[in-house]
Amino acid sequence: MDLPSTILLPHGPRIPPWRAEGLLLHSRKFANARQFGCRVWKVSVDAGLGCPNRDGTVGTGGCVFCDPASFSPALRIPRQPILGQIDDQIARLGPRYGVDRFVAYFQPATNTYGPVDRLAELYNEALSHPSVVALAIGTRPDCVSEEVLDLLAGLSRRLPVSLEFGLQTIHDRTLDWINRGHHYDAFLDAVARSRQRGLAIGAHVILGLPGESHEQMMATAAELTRLRIESVKLHNLCAVRNTLLAQMVARGEVQLPQFEEYVTWVVDFLELTAPDCIIDRLHGDAPPEYLIGPDWCLNKSAVRAAVEAEFRRRGSWQGKRA
Repeated sequence: MDLPSTILLPHGPRIPPWRAEGLLLHSRKFANARQFGCRVWKVSVDAGLGCPNRDGTVGTGGCVFCDPASFSPALRIPRQPILGQIDDQIARLGPRYGVDRFVAYFQPATNTYGPVDRLAELYNEALSHPSVVALAIGTRPDCVSEEVLDLLAGLSRRLPVSLEFGLQTIHDRTLDWINRGHHYDAFLDAVARSRQRGLAIGAHVILGLPGESHEQMMATAAELTRLRIESVKLHNLCAVRNTLLAQMVARGEVQLPQFEEYVTWVVDFLELTAPDCIIDRLHGDAPPEYLIGPDWCLNKSAVRAAVEAEFRRRGSWQGKRA
């Protein structure tokens, strides 16, 4: 049975269910509980796929902030088969968080980059796990062929499937600076073609990219609201070793965001984000042995507490200015 997206309070306006529960933002935890009727957790899957921005198809060197090893456990330890990866994480996360249902999240690298037959094998292997109730695919907006989208649309008739696009920003000048290898029009095209197939769409956004003003960051928020993107994952600009960004930080050419300014950006961004948009996360991090900075991003609970405190200080919530 479909649940209502809003609740009508007596003598009052319609408000989102998460606000009726006293929440300040539409968290993934809340959304999963409503969709699946229980707690559901993401488990990261490393399919061993590559990136067209590294192998010369689109570019070389990758994005200035990206060291594949910092995102991919398989590049630090031997990669297990997909079902083994899922089992290991379930054994660790299930008892810790009290969950027995999981989303298989194809996270590192570009997870629509490969022969369609091979991708089908990988996705179906993850979906064959009895504890997996949905599929999330992290990828680039310039790397979703018609055949891949048809494959995902077919899988979505079995279980929920979402596409998470690494957008980072809507501003082409910034995309060029980070050596992204595509412009914003690639995202618009990918969204349109994914929507034709009924796929849920997520966007990853980095706040604090060099050269971007507060106004430009907020323009990204407003645009994602205009497009009715289903979910957003926020990241702070983060430097890890073995990257061009780390070199720029060491030379003093780039300043990483301070804790207080980042919290302000997040709350400003979320005030412009549609109330029905699911917030997957509020900031990014990296394994401590890879992290150059900022150190504060390793303390997830502190970031979330500060964001909620700023919402309360303002008397605000997600979508108040959307």
